[in-house]
Amino acid sequence: MMKYHDTEWGVPVFHDRKIFEFLVLEGMQAGLSWQVVLNKRENYRKAFHNFDPRKVARHTTKQIEAHLKNPGIIRNRSKIRAAINNAKRFIEIQKEFGSFAKYIWQFVGRKPIQHRIRSHRDYRARDEISDALAKDLKMRGFKFVGSTIVYAHMQATGMVNDHMMSCFRWHEVGKLTRKL
Repeated sequence: MMKYHDTEWGVPVFHDRKIFEFLVLEGMQAGLSWQVVLNKRENYRKAFHNFDPRKVARHTTKQIEAHLKNPGIIRNRSKIRAAINNAKRFIEIQKEFGSFAKYIWQFVGRKPIQHRIRSHRDYRARDEISDALAKDLKMRGFKFVGSTIVYAHMQATGMVNDHMMSCFRWHEVGKLTRKL
């Protein structure tokens, strides 16, 4: 977890495949700890073709059944089907906007929001932006994209910098504010 925090969490992600990876993993986290999901990430990379949405969108019933027997991933039929469904919706958004990054980053004005978190009390599980993004994703047919999951996705992909101000990463990540 420390390595993830120190190198990945909160870094702005503008590459569609990486955004898709986090979208799938955040959906898999529902009801579980992030550590459980991170521990299985490499297995997900293998099972989901390094998070290539085009390949994931073509998963068959036979592949779903194989996933349900794979102890290296979270064997939840609803979450696996959601990942496949979301890959199809992801591709639709890419076609509409030119990239999924262009679509998703518009919700934060195309640049990361720098929160000023001073204590654990300042953390939130969702906000009005994650509410709006979750609503839009659901309207487009996505599954496992409630506001809390979407907010966690926004944190992971650097749409919001939720490192505490006293954390060395707040300053480092804060410098990575390039616009899309």
